Amino acid sequence: MINSIKTYCLGIDFGTDSVRCLLINALDGFEVAASVYDYPRWKEGLYCNAGDARFRQHPMDYIQSLEAVVKDVLDKVDPAIRSQICSLSMDTTGSSPAPVDRNGTPLALLPAFKDDPDAMFYLWKDHTAIREAIEINSFVDSEQLPYLDYVGGYYSPEWFWSKLLHLLRKESKVAKACYSWVEHADWMPFLLTGGRDVHQLKRGICAAGHKALWSAKWNGFPPDSFWKGIDPLLSGFADRISKDVYTSDQPAGTLSEQWATRLGLSTDVKVGIGALDAHMGAVGGQIEPYYLSKVMGTSTCDMLVAPSVEIGDKLVHGICGQVPDSIIPGMIGMEAGQSAFGDVYAWFRDFLLEPLRLAGLDTRSVEDIKNTLLPRLNEQAIGISTEEWNGLPISLDWFNGRRSPDVNPLLKAATMGMHLGTSTVHIFASLVEATCFGSKAIVERFLKMNIPVKGVIGVGGISHKSDFVMQTLANVLGRPIKISGSHQSGALGAAMFGATLSGIYPDVSSAMMKMGKGFVRVYEPDPAMTTLHNQRYIQYQSLGNYIQSGSAQ
Repeated sequence: MINSIKTYCLGIDFGTDSVRCLLINALDGFEVAASVYDYPRWKEGLYCNAGDARFRQHPMDYIQSLEAVVKDVLDKVDPAIRSQICSLSMDTTGSSPAPVDRNGTPLALLPAFKDDPDAMFYLWKDHTAIREAIEINSFVDSEQLPYLDYVGGYYSPEWFWSKLLHLLRKESKVAKACYSWVEHADWMPFLLTGGRDVHQLKRGICAAGHKALWSAKWNGFPPDSFWKGIDPLLSGFADRISKDVYTSDQPAGTLSEQWATRLGLSTDVKVGIGALDAHMGAVGGQIEPYYLSKVMGTSTCDMLVAPSVEIGDKLVHGICGQVPDSIIPGMIGMEAGQSAFGDVYAWFRDFLLEPLRLAGLDTRSVEDIKNTLLPRLNEQAIGISTEEWNGLPISLDWFNGRRSPDVNPLLKAATMGMHLGTSTVHIFASLVEATCFGSKAIVERFLKMNIPVKGVIGVGGISHKSDFVMQTLANVLGRPIKISGSHQSGALGAAMFGATLSGIYPDVSSAMMKMGKGFVRVYEPDPAMTTLHNQRYIQYQSLGNYIQSGSAQ
């Protein structure tokens, strides 16, 4: 039955590998239709070089994938429902910025730069700007400036300004053509609403506060004198970015006529302010105050919200930001995370497959094994006894540096304690334990900073795919983990924001209550295993200290 009041919302989640779209009835959260589409160029490995830590994505991947998933969703539903769609909201990975011209067009969409990786979006895990991040941190330390106070005290190479400076220092044609620098989360709404002037682009508080040093404390971004002090190349760029920021429960505008036609929707459809995927994913997973919402995929983002009046001026050192209104308007949003989580397991899988390729096994056979290898490893690892665990190697999870606590992109992973009896499953289990130890370090940092962690919520693909990972995580943390009922929490969270900005609900918390999927399972810790992992965690810390001492030399 079609409602006379428009109550259908499109939630779109731009992940690392693909885009997902949900069509939701906001009245009850019913999922009407869904679609997923892989980025075609990214899937081919174009424009990336893992050895150089360069990970770029072409804006055409986003445009083509968006069009594909929305059309696919609409093809699955009663045509009459299209007229009942009131909003389209979205999240993206981040910090994933791109150079744009004065019109706000990413340079890779211009003929002169269509195949130049430097003209594309710099994916969150692009670490080519390590040197620039180090220099930003050194300048802040030497001048004793406050501009890193709300991002944990350290600026990351994964973030907005370090990536921009890295590009500008190349003095290339792309660098000279770069008029401004725009987050993926902010560009998508700008694109869909027909934006033509980058000065009019509405930026979300989520990416601006957590990744770009925006703060109400200094009336926007740090002053131009700060950027000149780091490198004169940055001078003037902050002036090309509006100091005004918006929460995701506000509209960026409505669909332009061009995009309404391309998608088969009405120009009355409201387009929401964009946000980072983990932030909207936490909302889709029904985050609660002081509950750590672990959005687990290729990396993790660990989200926590708390009432502003209770946090006050308290600063949490070593995390990825604490920003008012960034997750739920009215609360402080705190973010931490691990630069590699599922990526660690994917690396190990591909490491095991490489000898098969070298041996000449046909591609189809290798792909068949690839699709089943991690599930089989998970099944075998579940059977590891307590006695076996005690003799497993100790590993570090820093395959892509360390994000939290205390950003250090130069750190490397390691495994210690292998012998001739060590099996493939043993190493896999050790790597899983290491990623869980990384999570434990984040929890301990919040507690050390007097931020209580009342519970843990599991969100994202891994929380639904691997009993072994989730049980190990519960054992390592010594805490129950309740698993969100949504398999697409990012897109669902986006739809919740769409329902709020459309006036269906007065606030995001109300939308979460009505549209949420609840929790499908709770992983309870095994006390005996928690005791064992606590002992092994001491070894993890010792190995980490050793690796850090070596990297500092």
